[in-house]
Amino acid sequence: MSRAPAPHGRTGRPPLTSRAQILVAARGLIDQDGWEKLTIRRLAAELGIGATTLYHHIRNKDDLLLLLLNHHIEQIERPPLPADPRERVVTAALAMRDALQAWPWAAEVLSADGFVGLLDEPAMWMVEAIVSGAGDHGCTPEQSVDLFRGVWYLTVGEVLVRARSARRQDEGRPFAHRDDLDPAQVPHLAAIGVRWAPLAARDVYPRTLGTLVDGLLAGAGGGGGGSADRRWSDSGVTAD
Repeated sequence: MSRAPAPHGRTGRPPLTSRAQILVAARGLIDQDGWEKLTIRRLAAELGIGATTLYHHIRNKDDLLLLLLNHHIEQIERPPLPADPRERVVTAALAMRDALQAWPWAAEVLSADGFVGLLDEPAMWMVEAIVSGAGDHGCTPEQSVDLFRGVWYLTVGEVLVRARSARRQDEGRPFAHRDDLDPAQVPHLAAIGVRWAPLAARDVYPRTLGTLVDGLLAGAGGGGGGSADRRWSDSGVTAD
């Protein structure tokens, strides 16, 4: 009597899936369709496992996104941080801009105050560098947080606007710039006209960043061109 043929296909326990495999697959889906369309079920299908199996590794989508962000930031090559406080702030902020430009969806995920508390400590190095630069300049903890928030808002705005503009350009529907404005109503905008597009395309982030940092550090009254008789208050900069 002949032996029955062995069954084809996988049997028994499902293949083991590592966290590294999960992160690679998730990043692939995000790069393909955006982070908004990433779901646990879709990621599980991409990995060839059940959603229940995936939940052994991650709690939910928010947990997955934080894992991705921490891993991404930790892999970024750290630039040498200058001893000069002002230059340290600027260097770290530029590194932060570059990191987010490579992954603009991260700026959307982190576009809320308090995100720093969600990061792993190794992923906090850019924030630490900016806050330490402010502190070494003479800023109080309150002023250091204010400086970081100012830099962060500038950076997130820059990254999100650039990414959205590029996406619209790729889709063949860039924003229009009018050449029929009435000089009697908006004289300055009419003078610029369609030149707005090439002017807005210039990379002025480094210059704007430097101006912002210089202004915030000057308000702290610790040096670097700042006025010693001025200080920050909860409502802004006031004179002593």
